[in-house]
Amino acid sequence: MFAQTPIQITADLSDAPRKLYHAEVDLPVAPGPLTLTTPKWIPGNHRPTGPVDEITGVVFTAGGKPIIWRRDDVDLYQFHLTIPPGVTTLHAHLDCIVTERVTQKIAVLEWEKLLLYPANIPVKEIPIQPSLIVPAGWGIGTALTPEGNGAYPIPAPGVVTHYAATNVEQLEDSPVIAGQYFHEFPLAPEISPKHYLDVVSDQPDDSNLRPVFLAEVANLVREADKMYASHHYHVYHFLLTLSDAAGGEGLEHDQSSDNGVDEKTFADAERQLAEADLLAHEFTHSWNGKYRRPVGLYQPDFASPQQGAMLWVYEGMTQFLGNVLAARSSLTSPAQYRDMLAYSAASLDNRPGRQWRPTEDTAVAASVLRGGNPSWSNWRRGQDYYQEGELLWLDADTLIRKTTGDRKSLNDFERIFLGQGGNTGPLILPYTFDELVADLNQVMPYDWATFLHDRIDNINPRADLAGIEQGGYKLVYRDRLSPSEKTLLSKSRHRADASIDTWFSLGIRVKGEGNITDVRWNGPSDQARLAPGQKILAVNGQAFTPRLLKAAIREAKGTTQPIHLIVQADSYLSTADINYHDGERYPVLERVEGVPNYLDEITRPLAKSPPLPPDSRREDEQSDDLN
Repeated sequence: MFAQTPIQITADLSDAPRKLYHAEVDLPVAPGPLTLTTPKWIPGNHRPTGPVDEITGVVFTAGGKPIIWRRDDVDLYQFHLTIPPGVTTLHAHLDCIVTERVTQKIAVLEWEKLLLYPANIPVKEIPIQPSLIVPAGWGIGTALTPEGNGAYPIPAPGVVTHYAATNVEQLEDSPVIAGQYFHEFPLAPEISPKHYLDVVSDQPDDSNLRPVFLAEVANLVREADKMYASHHYHVYHFLLTLSDAAGGEGLEHDQSSDNGVDEKTFADAERQLAEADLLAHEFTHSWNGKYRRPVGLYQPDFASPQQGAMLWVYEGMTQFLGNVLAARSSLTSPAQYRDMLAYSAASLDNRPGRQWRPTEDTAVAASVLRGGNPSWSNWRRGQDYYQEGELLWLDADTLIRKTTGDRKSLNDFERIFLGQGGNTGPLILPYTFDELVADLNQVMPYDWATFLHDRIDNINPRADLAGIEQGGYKLVYRDRLSPSEKTLLSKSRHRADASIDTWFSLGIRVKGEGNITDVRWNGPSDQARLAPGQKILAVNGQAFTPRLLKAAIREAKGTTQPIHLIVQADSYLSTADINYHDGERYPVLERVEGVPNYLDEITRPLAKSPPLPPDSRREDEQSDDLN
């Protein structure tokens, strides 16, 4: 049996530039057999991603003498030991080979890289006290509570930073970012509890964020406070890494979120668009996904498999609310919100895999669909519960507004469902499908069980566009890019993997120098026998360029002449004739007069926020002809 003395863990990131983390762990023990484990199923990842294969250099000692261990033959995350008589403390040393989220100037610590604790005990019942060592001069961002009176968040060189005791469940949910170029920005100081944006970057200027962006994130805090009318944390830290080398991330936690983007993502309003909803999405997860969590997605330990059946609530509702909050906070404009919604809805409406796979199965199978190969992904389907859920909850919101004469909305449901218990601090309160339905009925009596069943469990060959239409718009296709899509493509046009949009016309996704990454099942390019992995070498007798392919689409409109391609597959060349004659097609939302404009009402701010400062670093729209 373990005493209630906390495990002591000291994470040492001083070797982070060499892609190594170290840990010294002292565990209270009693004589006899002992099984220790590291985390396997990481909350928010929806699949078993614990980095046990990267944990190395594991050495156990007691009183300075080595203790022999053996890995479990079946559960490879477990270590078996026998504690000698008289031993009350076991020391463990371990290293982790860090393959991502680390550079010469930045380190991100997810605690599963170094955690070691007793197996087969609920992780919320295991006390643990963390400490941290970082390279000299580096700042630290985390929701953990520091102890002592030393310099913080930039500790003095050689100083170990100690944090208040917590439990293994909460420590796993409390990542750390550290870096040489560090800034901490307080947000919306009138809101309680306190909120901070902690930033590290590879370049010194990047962490000094634009004042208008900081004001928008402060607005996000105010809008969430107004919308959810509750908080389930004692403090909240947006953790942001700006790096072209560290890799991207968006992972929710109770009292923080781990957000990783390219170094210039928030340098101007145009670049910002691609990730404008990231902070809002992960922030919303503190309520929806962390505090309120489907019963199958909450397990008492990190060894039991998570069940993804209701990810269309966990992630789908968060996708809807995050995008709405981004618009209410001015991280996006209402017009940008509509453009992005149009593209998402059109992508789902042109997803042939929905002919055989219901949305519920994309959630149930989330652990095998995450990180899937893009080839034929439209036929296989991927994590569609995100965007399908967004349309579903927009449908519910506009239905409530329409049925109640705009007296109620999904906002009323969120305050009931996500605000249960008021201001609770970091807790997990699981829910069932029946509770979800009951809470919806508190807002507006309706057959919500059938409403949800029809949209989630049934085969629906077409996307749920009812919310858009009840909201006063309709999805249409035009021959020019929407302003938002033009901005996104413009900002990526110099990258080797930059894409052009021919999905809603030819039915292919083309990147780089003509590389085909996906082909729409039964679309024009599929009928021409094109396949993912091929490379377009020539269009109508000329060497491929994106501009030439788009010109060929325009020139074929209204004719009977096919678009003639030469393609390479492996080391073989072949030709393909695409019989497509409807011109360029790009999705937009078109206003329907005479229908209440609920869609724009949904994105209207709820909170009173100060005026935004002028954006001195806003770039002018560049005038390259993407059409």
